[in-house]
This record gives sequence, structure tokens and C-alpha cells, in this order.
Amino acid sequence: MEAAATNPLPTDFIRALTETVGAAQVLLDAAERWAYGYDNSRRHCLPDVVAYAHSHAQIVAIAGLCHRYAVPLVARGRGTGTTGATVPLHGGLVLALERMDKIISIDPANRVMVVEPGVTNQAVQTAAAEHGFFWPPDPTSAAFCTIGGNLAYNSAGPRAVKYGTPRENTLGLRAVTGDGREIRTGVYTTKGVVGYDLTRLLIGSEGTLAIITEATLRLTPLPDAKRMLQAVYTDMHAAAAAVSRIMAQPVTPCALEFIDGKAIDMIRSYSNADLPEHAGAMLVIEVDGPQACVDHSADAVATAARGNGLLSLTSARERAEIEQIWQTRKALSPALRSIAPKKINEDVVVPVSRIPDLIEGLDGLATKHDVTIVNFGHAGNGNIHVNLLVDPDDPAQMQAAQVCLSEVFDLVLALHGTLSGEHGVGIEKRDFIGREIDPVTLKLMRDIKRQFDPKGLLNPDKMLPLAE
Repeated sequence: MEAAATNPLPTDFIRALTETVGAAQVLLDAAERWAYGYDNSRRHCLPDVVAYAHSHAQIVAIAGLCHRYAVPLVARGRGTGTTGATVPLHGGLVLALERMDKIISIDPANRVMVVEPGVTNQAVQTAAAEHGFFWPPDPTSAAFCTIGGNLAYNSAGPRAVKYGTPRENTLGLRAVTGDGREIRTGVYTTKGVVGYDLTRLLIGSEGTLAIITEATLRLTPLPDAKRMLQAVYTDMHAAAAAVSRIMAQPVTPCALEFIDGKAIDMIRSYSNADLPEHAGAMLVIEVDGPQACVDHSADAVATAARGNGLLSLTSARERAEIEQIWQTRKALSPALRSIAPKKINEDVVVPVSRIPDLIEGLDGLATKHDVTIVNFGHAGNGNIHVNLLVDPDDPAQMQAAQVCLSEVFDLVLALHGTLSGEHGVGIEKRDFIGREIDPVTLKLMRDIKRQFDPKGLLNPDKMLPLAE
């Protein structure tokens, strides 16, 4: 996937863009533009021009220019997404927001932080922690990914099982529509029902409706203490039954991660983790809360974790012990990279009680298509990362993987699931979305996009299936 390495845009557009942001903030050379044509999906299209924005006013002007000259406009953070959502399919302008990285204000009394879209998730966590708070969304790429990207994808991470996604932790937004109109959505308070909830609409819209220029985040107090549990089971059915028991009792863990048997074997060979032989599944569980009751909470979760098929249950309360357990989970990504040159990484969601059916079905598809599939993810809300390990230089294997992937999605929908939990749609899942969303609803979504983006210039041909 590649676009022409030329600058076919009108000279007047380039001149006006340069006047808006300054010549030093505009990239026209193909070598400089190259890095802004891809994301972590490894897909690539060369943009015609790249511009760095530094303010809301500049973005208003840039969106207006793109609308006037009919130039496709793709907003981009740090490019950590895995679905191709920031790949400029039609060239045009990539608007880099990474330099809009200011924390505008912190209001501890009201548990609110206002930020620009280019600030990293980690910077928000560090700043919030200085006042005794955190922002619950914590994607794996937190050290590098931006808040704007978190909002664009509704990226959540392990803590979503207890604390929710960005939609539940963002009070309001400032944004710019596809034709350069300024809008504000939401509130500064924790309650508010005036008007339609455009904040939640924009979050997860992958930059197809508006460009977010400012976000009002709701902060949560840091817990006094944490406890970790690592439970290993003979098979996935035993682990899934434990997940159901854990989620049915009153104490909600702040993280409940699942790793299947194939992933355990990879961790064992890649790291020094001490894991039982013949392990078919593992749960990594974190419990947090007040110091006075966290042990009681951890005991309650441990009791629920016990049952048929349990091979081992270990606990940790010291920081070093907790980090060691998390390292077991974090060892997965490098292990997967060492096994295959490419992984097709999908994040599907099914009801918690259907996780065993999903894993059993995935095992069957792996055998049927001779494709290695490794599964792990956020078991507490049924969000499983399905990894198809393939060789991109083997056409037959890639073809088999694509057929397998299509059947994976059919399986997920048959289990009353959804095709994405936090990675988004982008290009990778776009053509499958019609299987989940009915034609009438899709038409309403396209109508909504036209209201925000009359010429269809904001991140075109992403998220929604192409109109026939």
C-alpha cells in the first residue's frame, strides 16, 4: 500500500498552510514525510504534506483550508495504533498533534485535568500522581501513546474492568469539525444531561468526525495499597469458570488478565518465570483499595479463584513481587516477536461466560487453517487479544490467515461479541463491520459523519465500510 511521492496539492493551499503554522512546521520533502505515513499496523501511504500544529486556533484554520481546497486531513498522535487508522490512504495532509503536549490545568479539588491531545498518557499519570490521583485508562503503550490517540480509539487497558474506558473518564472536549467549526462538548462537572452526549460520540470515532484539541479528564484517587494474584489452571474452561466467579462476587479487581496455554509455553521459554508444567491457562489479578481492607478484598478474590482445575495460586503484596508478576504478562510481546515475523493482532470481546467457547473455537480454526493462534487479554470484561502468527513472505500462509481471520470474526459475533474492544477499526476491520452493524444503523452513522464533515475529508475511508 503506497501513495505517489509527489506534492499534487494546490500551491495556494501549501502557501496558506505555511503561513498558518510557519515554514519550519511544514514537511514537504518525501524523506521527511515518510515516517508520518504509517502506524503500528505497518501499513504505509505517503502523505502529500505534513504539518505540526501548536494550538487550537491553528487547527481551526487548517481544517478550514482543507475544506476549502478539498484536501484529505488525517490527525495523528504518535502512531501507536495497530489498525491503520492514521495511515493517509489518499495522501493529503497529515496533521501531527505530538507538539500540542501541554497539561493546561490541574484542579485537584474537583479531580479534573485539562490537557492538549499530544500529551502522553504517562505524562498525565505522572502529573496526576503528584496530587494523589491517576487517570484510569492505561494502554500497554502508555509511555509513548498520546491522550488524543487514547480518545480516538477509546483505548483502555487492564484497569478498564474496574474503572472504565476513556468514555467513562472524560468529562468534555474541545474539537474542530471537518469544515473548520469550533465545538465544545460535555461538562466540567461529574454530572450533566444538557443536550446530546457528543463527548462519547467523538471518543472512539478515530478522527473521522472532528479533531480533538483539548480534553477535560476525570481523575481518580490513587489507591492506598495493591495486591497481586497469579492463578494457573489446567485448562481454559477452569480459568474461565474462575473469571465468572471472580466477577460475580462484590470485590471487583482493578485488573484481571488472561493468558492461554500456548502463551504460557512461550513465556516459559523466553523468561525465567516459574510456571507449572501442563498449564493450560493463567490469570493475573490485581486488587486495589484502602490499606485497611485490601487484604480482605484480595482474600475474597482468591477464594473465588479457587476451584476445579487450579494448579497454583500465588500472591504478592510488595512492589518488587507485584512487578515480577506483571513481567510475566509483559514477556508475551517479545516472545511473540521471536516466534514469527508478523502477528495479526485482533482484540475481540465476548461475554465473560463465553470465553471458553471462544478459545475452543479459536483452537479449532488454528488447526483447520494451520495457523498458530496465541490468546491473551483482559478477561474481566471478555476483551481477548487474538494473535495470528504468520510469515508475511509466505503468500499461502497469508491467504490462510485471512480466511481464518474472517472465520474468527464470525465466531465472535455468533457468541454475541463485538469485533473490537480498544484497538479500533481503522482499515484492518473496516470491511468486516457490516457483519456487526445493520444497514440502517450504518446509514445513520454515515449521515452523522456528513454533519460533522460535509466533504468527507477527515480520515476518509476509515472505520465505516465503503459505501457501495
